[in-house]
Amino acid sequence: MTSTRRDTSARAPQPTVIRHRWRAGRRTPGRLSGAVRGEAGSVAAEVAIAIPVLIAVLVFAGLLVYRSVDARLRLDDAAHEAARAASLTRTPAAATLAARQTATSSLAAAGVGCGDPAVSVDTSDFVPGGVVSVTVSCRLDLSDAAALLAVGASRTLRATASSPLDLYRAVTG
Repeated sequence: MTSTRRDTSARAPQPTVIRHRWRAGRRTPGRLSGAVRGEAGSVAAEVAIAIPVLIAVLVFAGLLVYRSVDARLRLDDAAHEAARAASLTRTPAAATLAARQTATSSLAAAGVGCGDPAVSVDTSDFVPGGVVSVTVSCRLDLSDAAALLAVGASRTLRATASSPLDLYRAVTG
């Protein structure tokens, strides 16, 4: 009997072709559907517009923080200078006058935008070995930068410093 079986070992293999059936409404790979096709690249355009605006807001916020911190440091320095000047005088009245003059001149020299700084001097312990305390209050004007960021137009800063009186010094008054 002869075999009806075909010899397939000598035949070259056929490439496998995969055919997909795409259903209606299903997105084909690499193609955008009709509703989304017109929005290609819109995210890049939105980011290109938003980045400079965000950078500008961050720059203005940084300037506002810088001005506040700088004014605070200069106010602390003015309070220390005023307390030291008050501790070098001989009477409580002279201490108050010296502290006010020193604080206002120190703030003016530092360029702090205080229109009228308030200087409070505590001379209740104005005896040899005692302490004189000076509090300097300043209303910082931030209206130029704050208007862009919708924050308060001014901020009140306060700094207090104390300086000891010399133990071996004559104090009158």
